[in-house]
Amino acid sequence: MDTAPVPLGRMSSLIERIRTVEPTIFSVTIRQAGPISLVDVSGRLTSFDVGALRDSVSRLLKQGRKNIVLNLSGLHYLDSSGIGELAKIYVSVVKGDGEVKVVGLSPKVEQILKITQLYQVFPEFPSEEAALRSFPEFGLNETV
Repeated sequence: MDTAPVPLGRMSSLIERIRTVEPTIFSVTIRQAGPISLVDVSGRLTSFDVGALRDSVSRLLKQGRKNIVLNLSGLHYLDSSGIGELAKIYVSVVKGDGEVKVVGLSPKVEQILKITQLYQVFPEFPSEEAALRSFPEFGLNETV
């Protein structure tokens, strides 16, 4: 029985594309600017990763750090679990008499927030500095 090699054609193209796709690792980094916590979110916020964000924000709230700026400039994708987690974070922070503000929305993430109406809930600012100045506790919004 003679078997000829199978031409790869489109299959080799697919294999090459798979090799070039790099997984996006989800990460949360917390920085402090006086009484305000800056939470940098990057990667893909999916059902596999929402726990890390939830735990980070919960720790902040337990420490009494109730005013948060979510920097989403590194967020490339979020699924329904990620959307739900952002809503839960908002509710948790507001129930604790805090505020959540966002910066760095990519066009994709902004579109998702608009479709889900979360865009109306999260005040968006053009920069971290602008978001920080919007908090009375930060003391930068006073004019001299």
